Amino acid sequence: MASVETPTVGRAMSVTVRAGLVWAFVGVLLFSFSVPMTKVAVGGFSPYLTAMGRAVIAGVLAGALLLVRRVPIPERVHLKPIGFTMIGAVFGWPILIALALERTTSAHVAVIAAFMPLTTALIAVLRTHERVSPQFWLAAVTGSLALVVFALTRGGAAGADPVADLLVVGAVLMSSWCYVEGASVTKVMPGWQVISWVVVLALPLTVPASAVIWVRTSADYSPTAMEWACLVGLGVSSMYLGFFAWYRGLALAGIAHGSQVQQLQALLTLLWSALLLGEAVTVGTVLAAVAVIACVVWAQRARGTGASVVAPEE
Repeated sequence: MASVETPTVGRAMSVTVRAGLVWAFVGVLLFSFSVPMTKVAVGGFSPYLTAMGRAVIAGVLAGALLLVRRVPIPERVHLKPIGFTMIGAVFGWPILIALALERTTSAHVAVIAAFMPLTTALIAVLRTHERVSPQFWLAAVTGSLALVVFALTRGGAAGADPVADLLVVGAVLMSSWCYVEGASVTKVMPGWQVISWVVVLALPLTVPASAVIWVRTSADYSPTAMEWACLVGLGVSSMYLGFFAWYRGLALAGIAHGSQVQQLQALLTLLWSALLLGEAVTVGTVLAAVAVIACVVWAQRARGTGASVVAPEE
């Protein structure tokens, strides 16, 4: 017998989804500083130290918060997805993207990274069996293509390097995978606890790794105050606080649909470049922004009737 959704339930779900999209946007807002800050940081630190150092900073903050809140250790059944999230968020994305940015420009990285929302949706459907409509896929693909065109107009065709491209592809897959694995645990614990345990459980690896890398590479680098600030910013914002909002957003809106908000990340990154670095914003950029925003709205309106949303634990 088919279930019937009452108007009251429908409205409640709609409010939940909208709240999830707002939280997802806050997460994307914080993530949008990641590539430019990494580009600056690798000028003063080894790319490996940039990746490990940001995780150590996040782990120290998370450990203090978990102790203050007296949060119990996760049950064994949840350690597996938390471990997978650690592989992608702590090691995969930061190391691969830092190595890629040593070989190419952030604009070129943006061409391939534009497909991250689409790959996240694909992995979510395969991993969690989240149901979406054909119209959603059309909106997601259209938005991804608009982002590619946008990146190309910003010089993304320059700086081509096959090794760098493979590194970015790996980074995108790792990041999408960790988003889905981490979000799956938010059904039983808040997103802030998920990312907190991810970076805390990684400390036995990231602390000694950071120490060894620092000893071996410190003679080759002389980080400036700005490069230090960017490294700390990566640890606090991109590696930690951004996930608070991001995982809550995915839990409320659904992983596939919520991930499409990340299409706005490249545009926000450009905005910071314009405001902070004085880069010009062209008419083409504005048109690309309008197209991407339209595709994000389209994807949200194309929610399938079978799409499921599970409110996270508080």
